[in-house]
Amino acid sequence: MAKKIPELTSELTDFIRSQHVFFVGTAANEGRVNISPKGMDTFRVVSPTKIIWLNLTGSGNETAAHLLRNNRMTIMFCAFENKPMILRLYGEAKIFHNQDTEFHDHIHLFPNIPGSRQIIEMDLDLVQTSCGYAVPFMDFNEERTELKSWAEKQGEKRLIAYRQEKNAISIDNYDTGIHKAN
Repeated sequence: MAKKIPELTSELTDFIRSQHVFFVGTAANEGRVNISPKGMDTFRVVSPTKIIWLNLTGSGNETAAHLLRNNRMTIMFCAFENKPMILRLYGEAKIFHNQDTEFHDHIHLFPNIPGSRQIIEMDLDLVQTSCGYAVPFMDFNEERTELKSWAEKQGEKRLIAYRQEKNAISIDNYDTGIHKAN
């Protein structure tokens, strides 16, 4: 049932484009494993072996903390509609902040989303599909608007202060690198 391939195919790229949510898994060598759901229009396939995604301001910043210590990352998509499938992307990732050239090289690939915090770039070393037969059908109604509304209301100065207060240290007391961002 599971199939391993070295890169994304055009069919898998189309599958990714049709998904409304993806899950990101990271871990430092010690401490907690983090799994974060991500949504909105924040994921891009750059090539068959490279993806990027836009990380938005949130209550934590575990992914960034982990990537500074161990750059392994797994991304998972599940088909909640149509034909069942689970797609996992494995590889090594880097994180870019607003002051990094790479952030500005990629930000134009995404819509202007208030609260955009970082861009994560991942080089894929394995793509795996599996059946997804036990994943339930779920209907997509619409994107949530609370994060966008909250970020717009904060404004850029208050978002920076919020990130310094809430996003600078992980739950395992690891630095997230956000303090360098302006």
